[in-house]
Amino acid sequence: VAMAAPLVLHLLLALLLGSGGRSGAEPERDSLREELVLTPLPSGDVSATFQFRTRWDSELQLEGVSHYRLFPKVLGQLISKYSVQELHLSLTQGFWRTRFWGQPFLQAPAGTNHHFLRYAVLPREVVCTENLTPWKKLLPCSSKAGLSVLLKAERLFHTSYHSQAVHIRPVCRDAHCVSVSWELRQTLTVVFDAFTTGQGKKDWSLFRMFSRTITEACPLASQSHIYVDISRNSQENETLEVSPPPTSTYQAVVLGDRRTYAVYDLLNPATFSGSRSLNLQLRWKQFQDIGSQLVPFLHAQRYVSGYGLQKGELSTVLHNTHPYRAFPVLLLETVPWYLRLYVHTLAITTKGKENKPSYIHYQPAQDRLRPHLLEMLIQLPANSVTKVSIQFERALLKWTEYTPDPNHGFYVSPSVLSALVPNLVGAKPANWEESPLFSTMFPVSDSSSYFVRLYTEPLLVNLPTPDFSMPYNVICLTCTVVAVCYGSFYNLLTRTFHLEEPKRSRLVRWLANIIRRIRGVPPV
Repeated sequence: VAMAAPLVLHLLLALLLGSGGRSGAEPERDSLREELVLTPLPSGDVSATFQFRTRWDSELQLEGVSHYRLFPKVLGQLISKYSVQELHLSLTQGFWRTRFWGQPFLQAPAGTNHHFLRYAVLPREVVCTENLTPWKKLLPCSSKAGLSVLLKAERLFHTSYHSQAVHIRPVCRDAHCVSVSWELRQTLTVVFDAFTTGQGKKDWSLFRMFSRTITEACPLASQSHIYVDISRNSQENETLEVSPPPTSTYQAVVLGDRRTYAVYDLLNPATFSGSRSLNLQLRWKQFQDIGSQLVPFLHAQRYVSGYGLQKGELSTVLHNTHPYRAFPVLLLETVPWYLRLYVHTLAITTKGKENKPSYIHYQPAQDRLRPHLLEMLIQLPANSVTKVSIQFERALLKWTEYTPDPNHGFYVSPSVLSALVPNLVGAKPANWEESPLFSTMFPVSDSSSYFVRLYTEPLLVNLPTPDFSMPYNVICLTCTVVAVCYGSFYNLLTRTFHLEEPKRSRLVRWLANIIRRIRGVPPV
């Protein structure tokens, strides 16, 4: 034992010197940036968008990586083992109201060969805290420091809209893309309702939204910023007051519109102004009407029509509110197999006239194997409403294929719209490393348009449902009849019968002996 202690000490010194030497010779190849964007909405609500970006300059599919610092090991092993090119996974509860809230912050995935592209949608899944906990464990600081301390499950799930996502993709390190880095983006977007969360008040603060304040930035983060959208403030009229005053402001073209943000750098000690925590407050001086909001150039609705439980119609309404610009939209529809589509009834009308798609691809469904896939490229004229409709017939399911609540209905996944929407102002390509994370979610190819991907509402369709009480009644009646018949038959087969004379009383026996003596018969 006396000789083991120096040996352990020498090993620890060797490990410390070795790690120190490597850290001094090679700079860290991974980095972390965290960001929070607060956007007041015209309805009095407020949206909060978290982004945590981890970038690692490593070839995971070529190098034998065994040491992970900031990048999650479980995701790195997944990329290396299965040769994953991109992964986009999101869990959403609620519906983003584009017509009233504007365009959401969405990231457009890059092109992939369609032979290796996998797309799946689960229209209904109850989001619970167990989905948030594994998501937070992927963060380098978990929920101990930085912006992640605001991620309190009790507050996040008590909102009108909640969406959390994980995006993994390779990014080029230079203009020639000789080598690539792996980027992990964890995004979380919530919309706090002014009446359910804010108790009917239009003023907001970090503590009112999250029941917590920020005390420090994540020690592992190279950047940690909070952005507050103050675009509605003009030089003549200040409608929104933000306190404490921001350290700086930032202007950028986001989703085709020029916006101004108040910036708070959590790595700057002056942000906390000598206090131990930061509690941003947003106060409306002059509340804006919803009607004064600029309507997004592209938004859509989807609904199901018809009567009875045999046939129906799926309809998608596309709105182009631009006054003089037309642009194409790629519409993707995935319909479950138990809704049998009549492709010959597909109709696309704009302003009462037929609108012929320039591209259409249809893949029929296979029962219990795959859904219908319908993809179309539609030209939307300026200031127009386009309706896409198709009729369907409901199929009968096996009684074992119904959900535990079959009368609730079956969900149909939303439609997906992808388009290059015209810009209001000119935009320049953003520098990925110097620009905020929210401005690099949608790459700009030119100054005239920007990419948008939208999702419509999921639909709830009723199918012919049998009366599940009748099988229950039949089962109960059958079991009763079988129990009665089988029980009686079983008793007859297994019961043993014995002949036993009845016992007589003493008086009867005495009288019987008297009669037998008179007759000369021996007594009993």
